[in-house]
Amino acid sequence: MTELETVDPQERFQEFFKTEKYRERLSQMSITGKTSLVVDFEDLLTFDQNIAEKVLETPDEYLEHANNAAYAQLQIEDPEYAEKIESVKVRIVHLLESTPLRKLGSKHIGKLVLVEGIVVRSTPVRPMVMQAAFRCKRCGEITRVEETGQFLRAPFACSNPSCRAKGPFEFVQEESTFIDSQDLRIQERPEDLPPGQLPRALDVKLVGSEIVDVARPGDHVSIVGVVRASAPTLPKVGKLRTFILHLDANSIEVLGKEPETVLPSPEEEKKILELAKDPWIHRKIMNSIAPSIYGYDHIKEAIMYLLFGGVPKNLPDITIRGELNVLLIGDPGTAKSQLLQYVAKVAPRGLYTSGRGTTAAGLTAAVIREKGGGMTLEAGALVLADKGVACIDEMDKMRPEDRVAIHEAMEQHTVSVAKGGIVATLNARTAVLAAANPALGRYEPHRTVAENISLPVTILSRFDLIFVLRDVPNKETDGKMSEHILEMHRKGTSPTEPPIPPDLLRKYISYAKSVKPVLTKEALQRLKDFYLSMRSVSETEGSPVAITARQLESLVRIAEARARAALRKEVLAEDAEAAITIMRRSLEEVGIDVSSSKIDIDIIMTGKPKSLRDKLQTVLSTIMKLEKETGMVEKDALLNELENAYNIQRAEAERLIGQLLREGTIYSPREGYLKKT
Repeated sequence: MTELETVDPQERFQEFFKTEKYRERLSQMSITGKTSLVVDFEDLLTFDQNIAEKVLETPDEYLEHANNAAYAQLQIEDPEYAEKIESVKVRIVHLLESTPLRKLGSKHIGKLVLVEGIVVRSTPVRPMVMQAAFRCKRCGEITRVEETGQFLRAPFACSNPSCRAKGPFEFVQEESTFIDSQDLRIQERPEDLPPGQLPRALDVKLVGSEIVDVARPGDHVSIVGVVRASAPTLPKVGKLRTFILHLDANSIEVLGKEPETVLPSPEEEKKILELAKDPWIHRKIMNSIAPSIYGYDHIKEAIMYLLFGGVPKNLPDITIRGELNVLLIGDPGTAKSQLLQYVAKVAPRGLYTSGRGTTAAGLTAAVIREKGGGMTLEAGALVLADKGVACIDEMDKMRPEDRVAIHEAMEQHTVSVAKGGIVATLNARTAVLAAANPALGRYEPHRTVAENISLPVTILSRFDLIFVLRDVPNKETDGKMSEHILEMHRKGTSPTEPPIPPDLLRKYISYAKSVKPVLTKEALQRLKDFYLSMRSVSETEGSPVAITARQLESLVRIAEARARAALRKEVLAEDAEAAITIMRRSLEEVGIDVSSSKIDIDIIMTGKPKSLRDKLQTVLSTIMKLEKETGMVEKDALLNELENAYNIQRAEAERLIGQLLREGTIYSPREGYLKKT
């Protein structure tokens, strides 16, 4: 045992750097111009377990040995470059296990740990003094001081033996050495959060030109570093007894914006590929989505398409989004929130937020003033859910000024911020699944969608699919549903087992995202025929517009998502047919003009069906005609004229006039008289 203890750690490290892999890495340093050497922890562990454990326990001492050994080895490999850079920094990556942020505590102080999280804010890169040079004002001698800690320390006395003055000193910038530094704040990933907990955050200090400016807000990172505790200082009182933890980073890796594409293990990959061969795969996936919720097949189908998503197209002049947006409007008690929360759980990266408690800054990005007086950006929900799904519940309860923030994210998939001197555009390639309640508590089938929900038309038109969940009494379905619910309460488990377990489903979705299906000629023809046939309905004068180019893009996205769900490289005619069926279902539920029962997309695009617009036009033209004759139009004369000439009943005419008055198209100069504005 005594022999082992006498082994010099530096010699051991140097033997480790003599292995072929690290000799190669050292000799490549001069080519890339780097001053640090990346070491895989697993390599160190297989080489010498004792030393690897010491690095974790007392990193300050052992990393110093490692730095010296790496430099000594570099002097052998490339003496010229070694002379030029003077020191080598060893950066350790891939520790065996990561420590969750909420588990970091006093027992970790001074230890080397690996933490993972999302960067929520980062400061600009600032130079920091490593060795400060001070000039004595009496004799002009320069004294150098190695700086540690937060504050700049002057020397205790002049280093000139004949002077030895205690000051005054001045700082000499040219003679001092600096290094780049940056502070990050990382937060727990939304998918790691225990329910009902606030996400914990940790400050990370990065020092060294090779690790600063690597990560930006919104990136998922894994950081290896030494845990430190520092006591905050209060003015005139001194240091506090409770310390604050932060991390001195040794290495940082960006895990990418992609949701954790945890590569499935070979067995899982085999399972995934087997599942994809099943001709009924779509039915299986739909049955695995929220199995405890009874029925709603078409909505589960829409959610399946939303989870898989279409393929985004980046053209030189425009980008076309690939993600789908789905809106569910429904009576109270139709399990909307349950569906949303399930989707947020099963999506590879999902966030759930609800109406009233959501602000524009929380959804997009907040500009926060730092202690130092600068401004930084903090990413909001839609930015954090980039490449994932954002579930927004109770969308109709949001304040209108906050809801406007979602417009851009839904169509352009970016979030633009211009405040506090920060002008930035962040990515928010997020699929939005939203739920809203009807304005009057229940959905009124004889009123249009725009009248039923208090959502602006601008938002409605950005949803690819809109469904209405109506709670209509029906003996047969009610019987089945009550059995389903009561059985669930009796057993305490879901009455139907999902064909694909949630963990495998999440991996399946992640895996499928790498497939980029292409439209085949047959699929293209089907979509084209459907689009043209729907448009041709609108060609006759006076008939409503049934479908617009936005819906055609939605059809393509849905067809691509269906092909992707079966891991197919091309979109077949059957995918196009399924997309047309579900789009037709959505249009029939929401885009029907109640009075003429024709499909009218303008209900979603403009909020008024064609029949209503025509009648409003009639009322307006009559007012203008009578205005020419009498100046001001008497209301009674107008009502009579409308009834006799156009057969519009008095009650309906009153309603139309009321609507025009509300919109400000006409006004009432005095009681009983009307005039066009």
